[in-house]
Amino acid sequence: MKTKNLWWGFIGVMVISFGVLLYYGREIYRQAPPIPEKVMTTSGEVLFSGQDISDGQNVWQSLGGQELGTVWGHGAYQAPDWSADWLHKEAVFMLNELAKQSEGTSYDRLSEEKQASLKIILQKDLRKNTYDPESKVLIISDLRAKAIQSNSEFYAGLFTNNPDMADLRDAYSIPENSLKTEERVRLLNNFFFWISWACVTERPNKDITYTNNWPAEELVGNRPTGELHLWTGFSVIILLAGIGLMSIYYARRRNEEEVAPKLFPLKDEKQTPSQKATVKYFWVVSALLLVQVIMGVITAHYGVEGQALYGLPLSDWLPYSVSRTWHVQIAIFWIATSWLATGLYYAPAISGIEPKFQKLGVNFLFLALLVIVVGSLAGQWMGVMQKLGLVTNFWFGHQGYEYVDLGRFWQIFLFVGLIIWLLLMGRAIYPALKQKSENRNLLILFLISTIAIAAFYGAGLMWGRQTNLAIAEYWRWWVVHLWVEGFFEVFAAVVVAFLFVRLEIIKAGTATLAVLFSTIIFLSGGILGTFHHLYFTGTPTAVMALGATFSALEVVPLVLMGFEAFDNLKVSRSSEWIKAYKWPIYSFIAVAFWNLVGAGIFGFLINPPTALYYMQGLNTTPVHGHTALFGVYGMLGIGLMLFVLRDMNKDVVWKERWIKFAFWSINIGLAAMVLISVLPIGLAQTVASVKEGLWWARSAEFMQQPYLITFKWLRVIGDTIFAFGTIALAWFIFGLKFGWSTEENNK
Repeated sequence: MKTKNLWWGFIGVMVISFGVLLYYGREIYRQAPPIPEKVMTTSGEVLFSGQDISDGQNVWQSLGGQELGTVWGHGAYQAPDWSADWLHKEAVFMLNELAKQSEGTSYDRLSEEKQASLKIILQKDLRKNTYDPESKVLIISDLRAKAIQSNSEFYAGLFTNNPDMADLRDAYSIPENSLKTEERVRLLNNFFFWISWACVTERPNKDITYTNNWPAEELVGNRPTGELHLWTGFSVIILLAGIGLMSIYYARRRNEEEVAPKLFPLKDEKQTPSQKATVKYFWVVSALLLVQVIMGVITAHYGVEGQALYGLPLSDWLPYSVSRTWHVQIAIFWIATSWLATGLYYAPAISGIEPKFQKLGVNFLFLALLVIVVGSLAGQWMGVMQKLGLVTNFWFGHQGYEYVDLGRFWQIFLFVGLIIWLLLMGRAIYPALKQKSENRNLLILFLISTIAIAAFYGAGLMWGRQTNLAIAEYWRWWVVHLWVEGFFEVFAAVVVAFLFVRLEIIKAGTATLAVLFSTIIFLSGGILGTFHHLYFTGTPTAVMALGATFSALEVVPLVLMGFEAFDNLKVSRSSEWIKAYKWPIYSFIAVAFWNLVGAGIFGFLINPPTALYYMQGLNTTPVHGHTALFGVYGMLGIGLMLFVLRDMNKDVVWKERWIKFAFWSINIGLAAMVLISVLPIGLAQTVASVKEGLWWARSAEFMQQPYLITFKWLRVIGDTIFAFGTIALAWFIFGLKFGWSTEENNK
């Protein structure tokens, strides 16, 4: 009965949460910042068209999009946030022009009283919504048109070859002549105008902008709203209440003791051909991890040397936006590959049946994976190097959206691959589902999470080449949050529970109840918690309220991850035979730790609306990103890989030297990277953002200060420790095949 109630709770959470998510998705479609058909001055001059803005969005994507600076706070951290930067430059130009017209001098030489009066004039000009929804024409003042021209000349020089901007290009890691034609420069400027227009223009009949008054910019009157502070306070209350309730649950659960059997229960288990065929997936995982780390080192080094690697002009062949794209994209590839291969390995073990042609399917999927990896990375390089047309770039090059950078053709290719994976999993699990065993409920949840992984990647196909950015961001976070952070998390919880059930460490019934309960709790906050990424991306205020509330609930189960780490530590010491699984289990302990620290503490650091208002687009975000993506999902991928490799050959003893070094180096290096370098830089930027605005916190003048350069160099310590750990891990993995990581078991 208890299991039945939990299933009803799971269904209720899914139906209600996705109902709300889709309803407000419809509102985002309806209330997104409009793209005018024409932008005209009050004197009747047509500046550019809506098609120019949309084409400019495609030019921005071809440069790497969110992998070169940020837009609305989302993206990379080396160059400025283009929306905040354009807006500040526009405001400064207009204030200086107003000061010259009224006082014959520059704005900064005026008295405070006269400056205040000019700011009011400026704000009336910029904040008033002059878009006509019937004619779809946007009317701007002649003065603003001059500011647009001034900004356009600045960015034209930046993205081409103005020699006066060589140092600035180095500071932003923008190669000379990133854009090859004047037409692409013009189109990019039109898009930059539109994204900043959305940041300062008030919604119809509202006193807040399309981006909820983000970014902070005192000159134009962009300040945190009352709703922002209200929902920040409410999110803290929700967090405290949730922690209290979860503490009660965990306190009751502590009495449930499980004891591992004295004899190894899987001693006589035989591998099927398809299970053996999965080993090559883990070789690719190890190789991709090394490449990802190399790309991370290059990307981080660009932060101190601009466009070179110890004097080598590397950006001529590998620009920052490409190295960062590959760093992020390869992380998704190897983590997903590890998880998918784990599913393929254990699916036949679940039912005890090897479906016909299962090995062929596993090998075919492996080849498809290689094609996707090589093809998409090559396409991204060609796109950024401006070797593709705008339409071709969308399909085969660089889409410009972080985590979903690969071209649409490769997206479809990957989606089809996930469907094939789902079929391979389903046909292997199905015989076990027909049996009414104690494992059946756990297997049903396993199948549901498998279906969700395949299906939810399809959300990445919901936007088109010129979809409004606010709408594209809504669907992008379906992929990043719901696919990567949501249903992969459920899949992982089920797989780990199943592994412990197979080893008879916990009972199937206990595991089912625990996984169902944790899934309900996680998805209760996780599904609608997607909105916390969308506070300032052209969405209605209600999205901020829901995001603040439910993202706090996301943190609740993570706060008590210490219990899970302790339980896994007890498991690793509970029986003599289980010591062979020490390092896979230690990886799960690391996952619990980073869930608490990376996803929980560092996640909530930036999640509340007021905090994110000042921190979005700063180095506080990669603090959370690195510790959550690698610390949680990466370490889980490593743990699952080690579990499979341990099961593949139970008759050998692992030599612990390299895997021990790898485990501790990776985790210590990750902590050092964040605590010594990235977090201090992010906190310094936060202070600057609160005092002056995001434009200053992201500017070259601020980021090139000597003490911040020192913090950037200090990252070498953590990065080096981390890199040596990944090399040791790869050495160990390949050593399992070639013999230097194992010895015969003489027992």
